[in-house]
Amino acid sequence: MQTWEEYRACEALQREVWGEAFGQRVPASILEISRRVGGVASGAFADDGEMAGFVFGLTGIEDDRRVHWSHMLAVRPGLRGSGLGPALKRHQRELLLRLDVTCCYWTYDPLVSKNAYLNLNRLLATVDRYVEDMYGETGSALHRGLGTDRFVVRWDLGPGGPDPFDPRDPARGELEAHLERHADSPVADPGGRDDAPLPGGDAVRVAIPADIHAVREADPERARAWRSATRRGLQHYLSAGWRVLGYLPPEPGDGGLRPEDAGHYVLVRS
Repeated sequence: MQTWEEYRACEALQREVWGEAFGQRVPASILEISRRVGGVASGAFADDGEMAGFVFGLTGIEDDRRVHWSHMLAVRPGLRGSGLGPALKRHQRELLLRLDVTCCYWTYDPLVSKNAYLNLNRLLATVDRYVEDMYGETGSALHRGLGTDRFVVRWDLGPGGPDPFDPRDPARGELEAHLERHADSPVADPGGRDDAPLPGGDAVRVAIPADIHAVREADPERARAWRSATRRGLQHYLSAGWRVLGYLPPEPGDGGLRPEDAGHYVLVRS
């Protein structure tokens, strides 16, 4: 993005994705200023000039190193699943490497299975911590009834870190092998119950539904139960020093994938 018309198109896309009532939109002036001080404000455009998606973040200093906080990534609803999201992340990574940024952070809702797979399995990001109700009340219908609990994930960009866009990088194969090895580990909070005992051992799985938004539309209380159960389980293990290895998607049944079919985070002792 380089023109005020493009910045305003980004504001419009934020309204389309998060809703008119979303009170935490990034205005055009901040999008423009951020690019002048090492931030990223990049858009993807269709042939007709319509904005198809964007990525936005700010660059700063943490422990004497340059880091980037990727605050927003959005893709127009009709284009989700097209590969545009990963393409925007690849573009962002290339820009940050030119700035000698060694680490990138962003957040996502641990209950959203598609984002779990994208961030952990495809982009090879690492869960840094779990933050309860990180953004408070946003006004967005996407967040209503579930709060804004978030995983903060870290993307290591420095020398020796994995390159998720290099098919020769061995990190993906190693991750898949580790996930397969622990695919039958005990399940914490099965079925979204928040009173289930939490198992020990060397590896556990924490269940999340295949489509939390569809679960919420059909049964808001059930969605809140999923939030409570996963919050309890994930906070328990992460506070005890466990780490999230990756995400195992659910296997579709004969009738296809249902919203409450469970996929699993695999957590291992550090």
